[in-house]
Amino acid sequence: MPDDFEAPLLALQKRIEELAAFPGDPAKEQEARRLRQELGEKRRTIYAGLTPWQKTQVARHPNRPYTLDYVGALFTDFTELHGDRRFGDDPALVTGFARYKDRAVAVVGHQKGRDTKQKIYRNFGMPKPEGYRKALRVMQLAAKFGRPIIAFVDTPGAYPGLDAEERGQAEAIAFNLREMSRLPTPIIVNVTGEGGSGGALAVAVGDRVNMLEHSIYSVITPEGCAAILWRDAGRAEEAATAMKITAPDLKGFGLVDEIVPEPLGGAHADPDTLFASLDRILEAQLKELSALPADTLVESRYEKFRRMGKLGTEFIEAP
Repeated sequence: MPDDFEAPLLALQKRIEELAAFPGDPAKEQEARRLRQELGEKRRTIYAGLTPWQKTQVARHPNRPYTLDYVGALFTDFTELHGDRRFGDDPALVTGFARYKDRAVAVVGHQKGRDTKQKIYRNFGMPKPEGYRKALRVMQLAAKFGRPIIAFVDTPGAYPGLDAEERGQAEAIAFNLREMSRLPTPIIVNVTGEGGSGGALAVAVGDRVNMLEHSIYSVITPEGCAAILWRDAGRAEEAATAMKITAPDLKGFGLVDEIVPEPLGGAHADPDTLFASLDRILEAQLKELSALPADTLVESRYEKFRRMGKLGTEFIEAP
């Protein structure tokens, strides 16, 4: 999904690849070194000044790591669990148990898919009610056996189709919100791409909420906001700026706890560096939360989300 702001980078990268076809040519090797240096400088300049809309594009990049990538990099002995015991399985949400640094944990996360076949199978990462009920089933099992929960959020939103509504989409989301708020086990949430509306929040009520540097988190997509407010989805860029959906904005509002730094060029440019950064944060947070008694953990989580409704008058504009 090349974006306009990345066009100069892609052109340089293409030229470097062309020069690599001539090994042993001193002139071409020197030119390649010069272009690699120029590419690095341009990338630093561009990514240092990304707009909210550009960050939205980076958050949606098709090569960005998804839940199963994090599972493979950070966890061992992963066993996926399927089905909600009511209707069926939902591949848009991956759930299961694994080990994190030799500690048993539960893992829950959205999975979008890479190619067309996977995207259709995963429903583009948009869960249906059975997905949320499956996730809650696994999280309740985790709480029962004292296992921390680590969630990965990356969805444009819950699936809005007729079949999802018929099976109780809103009720499933609301039920998850209530139940997650009182699970007596540590919950760490990581917004890794798009954190879209209730579709994200239904697995995002955590003791710690982390956001990757170029991820977004909002009540609706910028396109949806623009379509509602101005009857023009083409004003999505304007909406993205107005909505304050980036990690620095949300950390400033107290809605997220930690911003996970991404490698230059975004998470997809160097996943291993990203995994190492997130690993350090998860290890520290899990150690801190595991030291708290269960009742203290639940009460602190409740107070944390209660405080989110309190905004100063500086954020409220007169009509």
